[in-house]
Amino acid sequence: MKIIAMIPARYSASRFPGKLMKDLGGKSVILRTYEAALNTNLFDDVYVVTDSDIIFNVISNAGGKAIMSKKEHECGSDRIAEAVENIDADIVINVQGDEPFIDEISLSKLIDVFKNDAKKEIDLASLKVQITNKEDVENPNNVKVITDIDNLAIYFSRSVIPYHRDKEINVKYYKHKGVYAFRKQALLDFYNTPITPLEASEKIEAIRYQEIGKKIKMVETDVEAVGIDTPEDLEKAKKYLGIK
Repeated sequence: MKIIAMIPARYSASRFPGKLMKDLGGKSVILRTYEAALNTNLFDDVYVVTDSDIIFNVISNAGGKAIMSKKEHECGSDRIAEAVENIDADIVINVQGDEPFIDEISLSKLIDVFKNDAKKEIDLASLKVQITNKEDVENPNNVKVITDIDNLAIYFSRSVIPYHRDKEINVKYYKHKGVYAFRKQALLDFYNTPITPLEASEKIEAIRYQEIGKKIKMVETDVEAVGIDTPEDLEKAKKYLGIK
């Protein structure tokens, strides 16, 4: 089973333009992410797929593997699918370009889903983390997920799910973390399917997979990734590395 990592890397970002090229201890954020993915030794190959000549050149000049997107894409799945269409791979892991501190344990758990799936019934694996704060649960920016007893995703929503009608029943809420592991064919099927109705309503790409019949195995983690979405996040990352 050939497992590759794809790191989608757009140069523009509404909250923090050019964040992937910001300096983090003498290296750009995207280069640190790429090197961290390599250093996990979990993958047969690691690629950065980007719409930016600047990012492409930074990775290539460091001896890394970079792919230029040929089209404009609405979501990470589309960008990755275009890139892997002609690459030999069985499992494709989406690694976030703005998270240079790789959560190796969680990625290993995602890979194990497919290693343990002898009948090849699972199309995707993804991560969820329990949330307890009321504001986090009600925040529409946090995508919530509910699963069946086998941890297969039932639905994703920006609304509060499940609805806690009976207050005597203990309810757990889970936030969906946007880290995916795909069977290559599931990714290509997504890419070749137009945006679906519920996906369009919620603006959650995972729903398209469900609407076309794909099974998504959710894996619980207690690790909250250190992402770089703002200048303040970059300063926190520097402190994490011991950089002044």
